[in-house]
Amino acid sequence: MTAKDAIKFLLVSTQKWVHQYVSDLSDDDLLVRPVPAANPIAWQLGHMIASEVMYFQAKVPGVAPVELPAGFAERHANETAAKDPPTGFLKKDEYLALFDRVRGATLAAVDRLSDADLDKESGWGDYAPTVGTLLLRIGDHDMMHAGQFTVLRRKLGKPVLV
Repeated sequence: MTAKDAIKFLLVSTQKWVHQYVSDLSDDDLLVRPVPAANPIAWQLGHMIASEVMYFQAKVPGVAPVELPAGFAERHANETAAKDPPTGFLKKDEYLALFDRVRGATLAAVDRLSDADLDKESGWGDYAPTVGTLLLRIGDHDMMHAGQFTVLRRKLGKPVLV
């Protein structure tokens, strides 16, 4: 297994987990806060998408970041997370389609990278010193948020997924 194979495995597997964790949730479920002041899944999905474009794709050599819908990043900024009631969010299918488009672009970029590209500095310091570690951080970010999805799933009485 190469470094690129490992990165792609992580990115594809976390993409599948995100899909699975929201598969049986309704659009209305995505707006529920598991506890007061927690971010609803709709906001988190948008934040994950915007982050992959603005903070990850923008740092990977040779990647033209996916263009997000007008105002998308602003609607999913930290300042909007606490807005109550949550409004202005997309439908689940819209989030998943955009998530998949963004992830597809990231995966395509990984295919084009050389081992030397993976070793280039990312500009993220110790958090992700190289482009390769930056790509791995995308998977970390996905799973950190997907872990939060499981709390809401429990609150809604959804089955545990393994």
